[in-house]
Amino acid sequence: MGSRVATVERNTKETKITCTLNIDGSGQGKIETGIGFFDHMLEGFARHGLFDLDLRVSGDLNVDGHHTVEDTGIVLGKAIAEAIGDKKGIKRYGSMILPMDETLVMSAIDLCGRPYLVMDGEFSSPMVGDFDTQLVREFFYAVSYSAAMNLHLRVITGINDHHKIEAMFKAFAKALDEATTNDSRITDVLSTKGVL
Repeated sequence: MGSRVATVERNTKETKITCTLNIDGSGQGKIETGIGFFDHMLEGFARHGLFDLDLRVSGDLNVDGHHTVEDTGIVLGKAIAEAIGDKKGIKRYGSMILPMDETLVMSAIDLCGRPYLVMDGEFSSPMVGDFDTQLVREFFYAVSYSAAMNLHLRVITGINDHHKIEAMFKAFAKALDEATTNDSRITDVLSTKGVL
């Protein structure tokens, strides 16, 4: 098995982003997005997925957090796709039902090459810390489409918005860790088509 590491840079008039992702890491996150709560979520993603993630984002936060969060999702999705490469030998599917206090979240992933997001979760607060809760969907939509993955996220139970969002990021990480795991029984790609 070769090194599954990708570095992606994206520079626009709205954001400047550099991301290095190691799928086979140990959970080390070095995150700077300018949005404290978002940093916390991405650190949790790295830690609980056992990914090494070095992410530096400079965005137009004087406008709002939208471009920063969405563009980070685009770059992270591209890094995931590049790091896993041709997908030979990986499980392809991953899922997790993750509890966090009163909250229970389900995440399921198919690294099929066909992007799709289904997200079932509502938030009662417009903001958690300095993070706009509307941007949760924007982030996961951008990740799923840039990585060409089918991603389902569902808040099964929950009251506290911080818990719901954090559980979503952690459940996504655990499901992605499973989907990207190599299985010695899979000698090509896990598809009757012969390609993903």
